[in-house]
Amino acid sequence: MELTDDSQSALVIALDRHHSSSRFTKATMRKNRNVGAIVAVVTAGLVASRTSAFLPTASSPAPWGKRTAVFMAEDDMSFSPPDTAAEISEQACTDAAARMRRINVPVSETVSPTETVGISYIHWPAEKTSSATTKKTLPLLLVHGFDSSCLEYRRLGPKLAALGIDTYAVDLLGWGYTQLEGVNSFSAEAKVEALQGFWSTVGKGSPVCVAGASLGGAAAIEFGSASPDMVKGAIFIDAQGFVDGVGPMAALPTPLARLGVKVLKSVPLRNSANQMSYYKPETFATEDALKVGRMHCLRDGWDDALVSFMLSGGFSPSKKVETISAPSLVLWGRQDGILDGKEFATKFVETLPDAELRWIEECGHVPHLEQPEETAQAIASFLRSEKFAPLVMELVTMNNMDPSMSSKLMGGLLGAAAVAGVATTAMSIIQ
Repeated sequence: MELTDDSQSALVIALDRHHSSSRFTKATMRKNRNVGAIVAVVTAGLVASRTSAFLPTASSPAPWGKRTAVFMAEDDMSFSPPDTAAEISEQACTDAAARMRRINVPVSETVSPTETVGISYIHWPAEKTSSATTKKTLPLLLVHGFDSSCLEYRRLGPKLAALGIDTYAVDLLGWGYTQLEGVNSFSAEAKVEALQGFWSTVGKGSPVCVAGASLGGAAAIEFGSASPDMVKGAIFIDAQGFVDGVGPMAALPTPLARLGVKVLKSVPLRNSANQMSYYKPETFATEDALKVGRMHCLRDGWDDALVSFMLSGGFSPSKKVETISAPSLVLWGRQDGILDGKEFATKFVETLPDAELRWIEECGHVPHLEQPEETAQAIASFLRSEKFAPLVMELVTMNNMDPSMSSKLMGGLLGAAAVAGVATTAMSIIQ
């Protein structure tokens, strides 16, 4: 998450936890009086061209309800990647933006009248490693924080790919560079539905490890809970998982919510939140970071999309954490000044059925930006652990199989499932 990248999540968490009188906000206010003053003002104001096909199967059901036919996934030809080179000097950002695509994915009619939305993402294909013994891994799907974008992972993505991990960073619907026009809802439910549609289309619904940073952790929890058939691994990076909703803003009249949203994209507020995100703000809370995190907010329709999300009530992950049965890695910056790791990292490990904790030293709230090398190594080690060996072996076997044999095998499995279903129904009638 950054608000200059992902610090935006910092702001919403700060507002929400301020509303609940948590010690987080009080500690933060003591550390930074300017941030405290700005957050107080905001709180007062608020209260005042490639194609692929996807055929849903029993193991990858269509998340968009009644649609069961083959969905032809097409690039959104109206999309142009953001031109970051003109204003941002960081080469990693320029390289990441050049890779960005937007693809139409299936959703329900309640989200979009066309039953598709354009979802932007960046793909860093796994590179061949020098070691012949390097194990293959599940693909990795990275989810950004509150009102950020997939550019948040500009430093981590290339490092993961260099370690042989097929890596995708996706924008949540309404944020980043996703479609904003012609969409009915940008609620938390709509975001999760679009995330399901994205992976069902781009990843063919295959097993995946999902990683969420800050509020992206809440999205990852919702996704994993709703799609256990797809999510076979989870990584939580200084994640929000035990705070539901968006605080008082959900109950605001629309005009006041619009006013609050305009304040959320202001340069002073985002710059202050940016300072909060890093252990070494003098090094990382740069003008470039501010521009990267704010650029998408200047798009037409951004205000309406954020208001829609806020008024929907936001994510509600707290009761779903324990439902994530997949092996999980909890990554936390030791010096996170936004979400205290001693409280929240520990709570994740205690609540998740199968979790391990890895601290990232000399690091604040955004390990993927402040310590990308160490973060990448920790993720690679987790994905290559024995926990995933049987599943990865199955995937490798399927990928190496002759396409015609793979198709026949899948057809046979589906046929057997159909026969079993008919037999079960017949037995129930006879009985």
